[in-house]
Amino acid sequence: MNDLIVFNKPYGVICQFSAHEKHASLKDYIDAPGFYPAGRLDTDSEGLLLLTNNGRLQAQIAEPKFGKEKTYWAQLEGSPDEAKLNLLRQKMDLGDFTARPARVRVLNAAETAALWPRQPPIRVRKSVPDFWLEITLGEGKNRQVRRMTAKAGYPCLRLVRVAIGRLNLFEQNLALGQWQYSNEKP
Repeated sequence: MNDLIVFNKPYGVICQFSAHEKHASLKDYIDAPGFYPAGRLDTDSEGLLLLTNNGRLQAQIAEPKFGKEKTYWAQLEGSPDEAKLNLLRQKMDLGDFTARPARVRVLNAAETAALWPRQPPIRVRKSVPDFWLEITLGEGKNRQVRRMTAKAGYPCLRLVRVAIGRLNLFEQNLALGQWQYSNEKP
């Protein structure tokens, strides 16, 4: 029996099954009674969301104490600067918790070509450049990537989760808004 669902969550979808007055919910995309998100992905973030009907698996995926790595692609305002990027590679005090060091690398246009267009599109300012950064965390707390990049001086324009552990969104061949059962564990 499959106890894991892999979903490519669109922007604007809230990670709950109950109806929401402003946003589409998981119920609008997934018909799989008994499955619940293993962790969250903010409404304004996109990409890989795992759902399970197995409580132990849910904890192994979602709880920071298990250190399941989560990889994000962030479109950031500004230009890459090693001093700023190094801030992300160190412990960072975010007020309510201290984030562990992240692994980061600048992505090139060929890598990000696999991404779908976001609806609605991000705001583009002709006078302000942007770039894509891959960020890998061993935790994944509330709005952590956005908070870390903002503290490093890079406002986040778009955030896409591309991997949880060994499960990579691009290896799943899922179009935006599609889901499938998986026997592969993250």
